[in-house]
Amino acid sequence: MTGGIAISTSNLTRNFGDLVAVDHINLEVPEACIYGFLGPNGCGKSTTIRMLCGLLTPSEGDATVLGLDIKRDAEKLKKEIGYMTQRFSLYDDLTTLENLRFIGDIYQLDRSTRDQRIDYVLNRFGLDQMTEQLAGTLSGGQRQRLALSAVTLQQPKLLFLDEPTSAVDPESRRQFWEFLFDIVEQGTTILVTTHFMDEAERCHGIAILDNGALVASGSPTEMKRDLAASVVEIESDQSRAIRQELMNNAAIIDVAQLGTRLHALVEQGHPEPVDFVARLLSGFKPVPGMKVVEPNLEDVFVMATHGRVP
Repeated sequence: MTGGIAISTSNLTRNFGDLVAVDHINLEVPEACIYGFLGPNGCGKSTTIRMLCGLLTPSEGDATVLGLDIKRDAEKLKKEIGYMTQRFSLYDDLTTLENLRFIGDIYQLDRSTRDQRIDYVLNRFGLDQMTEQLAGTLSGGQRQRLALSAVTLQQPKLLFLDEPTSAVDPESRRQFWEFLFDIVEQGTTILVTTHFMDEAERCHGIAILDNGALVASGSPTEMKRDLAASVVEIESDQSRAIRQELMNNAAIIDVAQLGTRLHALVEQGHPEPVDFVARLLSGFKPVPGMKVVEPNLEDVFVMATHGRVP
């Protein structure tokens, strides 16, 4: 990361009638990093991205992207960024090469530059053997690589990726993220929305949105370290009954089942969380095994979207 700021927002807000889709968000995204947006469906992630791209005017607040004001400099901003939507947005009835030539013409690249950039992205993203293949016949992972090729054709300084790997297999997801790190290494900033916790772990920084509001932000390491709860892991073959018993206590924020194990989030204020949970489960025989474990990013997400983040 270079130390500069790629995105800065001040009370960024968007209303749709009486609905507050994005609620006074204050955010800073450093340059040359991968920054993740997490949150439940409908929490405001895509609406925020559309405002930051200059596609949607804020109802209140301000934002600068790459030093440009999103209201005043929207047209200039569009030439500096790339936006990859969740759905494949290229043409199924055009070949890989025809799609890229079309996008190059939209970007108004001169023919020599366009063809050089197309050759580069085809080789870089492993599509050089698929130039004459119709986009509609490509696999999910290949289609995502074609979309990434198209969105990086003009060498944008900032990429917005809206759930780019939601429809691809784990191997393709892993490969896609290696491409993203290569792009960042060249100085590009990436803002990506995702529902996958393993992808969020890969980000340099993340922001969690809930009901349009920013409820937590920081690096994955910082957010796990600063979690305002203890995580007690419980091992038992009575997992469902134990979960039900624990969820009846107000000091238990949430209980997630992982096979025969449970992760119980215990509110701060209990110096011996294992003893506290053991007392709640004293009626179970045999006594379940339990211990305090390090939180994971899913624990952070649960805390944030339960409104328990200070």
